[in-house]
Amino acid sequence: MTQEEQSKSSWDLGRFFRTLAYFRVIPFIGSLDGLGKDSKKKNKANSSQKPRVLVAGATGGVGKRVVRRLQERGYQTRSLVRDAKRARTILGNSVELVEANITIPQTLTAEVVKDIGAVICCTGTRVEPVEGDTPTREKYYQGIKFYMPKVVDVPETVEYMGVKNLVQAVSAAAREKVIFDFSQPSQDLKETWGALDDIVMGGVSESAIRLANNSAIFSGNVSTANSGGFASVRTRNLKPPLDLSDCEGIDLRVKGDGKRYKFIIRTNPGWDSIAYCYSFDTVSNIPFTARIPFSDLIPIFRAKTVKDAAPFDPSQICSFQLMLSKFEYDGELNPKFAPGLFQLELESIKGYGRSQLPRFIHISSAGVTRPGRPGLDLDKEPPAVRLNDQLGGILTWKLRGEDAIRASGLPYTIIRPCALTEETGGKDLLFEQGDNITGKVSREDIAELCIRALESAEAKDITFEVKESNNGQVPADWQSLFAKLKGDS
Repeated sequence: MTQEEQSKSSWDLGRFFRTLAYFRVIPFIGSLDGLGKDSKKKNKANSSQKPRVLVAGATGGVGKRVVRRLQERGYQTRSLVRDAKRARTILGNSVELVEANITIPQTLTAEVVKDIGAVICCTGTRVEPVEGDTPTREKYYQGIKFYMPKVVDVPETVEYMGVKNLVQAVSAAAREKVIFDFSQPSQDLKETWGALDDIVMGGVSESAIRLANNSAIFSGNVSTANSGGFASVRTRNLKPPLDLSDCEGIDLRVKGDGKRYKFIIRTNPGWDSIAYCYSFDTVSNIPFTARIPFSDLIPIFRAKTVKDAAPFDPSQICSFQLMLSKFEYDGELNPKFAPGLFQLELESIKGYGRSQLPRFIHISSAGVTRPGRPGLDLDKEPPAVRLNDQLGGILTWKLRGEDAIRASGLPYTIIRPCALTEETGGKDLLFEQGDNITGKVSREDIAELCIRALESAEAKDITFEVKESNNGQVPADWQSLFAKLKGDS
């Protein structure tokens, strides 16, 4: 025993009880979390919540209606807006807002697309009457053709690059699930992780976790005095349990000190339960990603392997733990262990290899394939087709945006409405494919259509036009409407 270890061999009873209090543990009984019927009911209720939907262009004519209807149906809704203060006056105080601009990809951060199950994209180039052509603003909102329009934004930037930026951000996030991002500190992170050292077994090792330098720093002094030899940090039990059933494993982005660490996952809320463990080596001061496949996790109980343990269940993850230990498994020593100071910087914890990708519902426009079409009678076409070049190629760039969605690999629905109006919804609707129809349709009906498409398996990977029509169908049976459409080839 070294002199340093001898000087620290006095067991700290106060720190022992502080550790138990942090993790809500009663000695010889275990964790208070998960006990009682009320807790189980709460977890069950939370797990049945509908997916979070990101609404881009949430303050627009269709977007604000989509947000309202999603909330009425019990969806978790996140609204992507340029100006949060203005958005509050339109959407109210009960809506989750994120400030971002799809034309500036740097603003589409991980927080914007975190934990979303679907996107409804209602963005678009702002079009308004030319100055002096009054009172045509009312005409524009009623879908009346005869006014001289002008674009306020740059169509290429909004309709193509903006949509492409959003698709890429969603697609990148879709293939991984951010569990903890320590580069963006929050009070929730500070209250989730706590030190759990060998003091609970009579040892004197001491560690802590703190947020600094865009990471969580797990550091301390590990000692083998009093038969100890491990230091760790662990989360409180996650409520509800984390569901990573659509992932293949965990990615840890870390920078270490040359030592071997353990990453431990529990699927049981009990304090001293079977855990699933993976050991990984670090190189001093070199950042890298430790990839931990679920299939490589070892079931353990107090550092001993459990041969008859149940298979790891990624749908019921209750806690995570990082550990530096003298021991590996079944009494074997950690070959890279040395008592004394240590430090591991943790940037993020993510699930990788996701199999379930978010749905992408996009509002485009009828007419996107018509500019330059041979034999087209422009006199019978709406202004956007006739004036496509004067409007910055707005329809041409809308089509390019559609192509970016179709090429993304995300499951999608592309809706091409005819002229949008402020009229009352609930009209008979006509769906067509081939981009030949003209007419009008209310924003109320398009908002409802977006949500119906989100909820329909029949509406996956299709592009279609829509208008209100006396020859259409009252959308009482949305599935039959979608079933008549052909999937995109």
